[in-house]
Amino acid sequence: MTFYTHPFLFGLVGLTIATAIPRGDSITALSASQVAAFKPFSYYAATAYCKPATVLNKSCGVNCDANTAFQPIAAGGDGSKIQFWYVGIDLSLKTVIVGHQGTDPSKIAPLLTDANFFLKPLNETFFPGLNSAIKIHNQFGDQHWKTMSQILSATRAALQKSNLTQVTLIGHSLGAALALLDSVSLPLFLPGIQFKTIGYGLPRVGNQAFADYVDANVQLSHVNNREDFVPVIPLRTLGFVQPQGEKHIQDDLTWLDCPGNDNPDPRCSAGDVSSVSAGNLSNHDGPYDGVEMGGATCKNVTGTAGVATAAASTFHARCGVLFLLATAFSLLHDPLQVL
Repeated sequence: MTFYTHPFLFGLVGLTIATAIPRGDSITALSASQVAAFKPFSYYAATAYCKPATVLNKSCGVNCDANTAFQPIAAGGDGSKIQFWYVGIDLSLKTVIVGHQGTDPSKIAPLLTDANFFLKPLNETFFPGLNSAIKIHNQFGDQHWKTMSQILSATRAALQKSNLTQVTLIGHSLGAALALLDSVSLPLFLPGIQFKTIGYGLPRVGNQAFADYVDANVQLSHVNNREDFVPVIPLRTLGFVQPQGEKHIQDDLTWLDCPGNDNPDPRCSAGDVSSVSAGNLSNHDGPYDGVEMGGATCKNVTGTAGVATAAASTFHARCGVLFLLATAFSLLHDPLQVL
């Protein structure tokens, strides 16, 4: 596939291996087995881009084929106003899976969801009893509200059917943000269940109080690919902060564990991508240890694989629109930095 490069994406930042880290904790490399352990979940994140009907009958193509033990319970969304989602059981991994679709390049509404933002308090219905100082991206919160009741019901059904006690929340891009909100909300309604969250290309979702709550209460890994700039927007100058748990894929495809919130080391996203123009949006969809995100790897309801040229075209449109939106907001609030 030929990737679109916006004319302003000329200042790509190469990785610089620092000899010291500005923080007390050290950056460590993941072993081959640790990286491989993410792969089933990477396919589950990609599965969330596929139409609900194909997820329910396990005909979504390579993503469904990669996890043969998956037992679907429920799926929904329209891929535009409501992101696709699904809930199912994986007895081989001994976990219930909850997946959220990311930013579908063929739909304009999710792109706007990513851009028109401000911080707002949590919805008391789905986040009862939490500190009022915790605030999140308003549109991420609105998207979460649209599916939370269905996902809670389906998750309860999956737990009851499987007798499992673990739930894994999965997503890429906007889907990673929704999965992270699930990881804060669902435990409030499902006591005694263990939750973990794996996100890919996770944007900043909330303020410092949100990040602090996640750090204290959520088992989170969020994987960022090379110079993808989505993990460093919205801006820190607007009050947004990344939680801990970053795994950063380097240019040589090794994975590093980056401790802390928005680690400024150049081997981690916040240090590697110092401005939007220093990023490369073609890194956003992957590969994540060989797994690409997005609908191009899905099959449609009739079983026909997506057309590569159409996928490339919509990807090009996505790059242009997202870059312009992100650049406009970055330049409006901070002409030099995304931090």
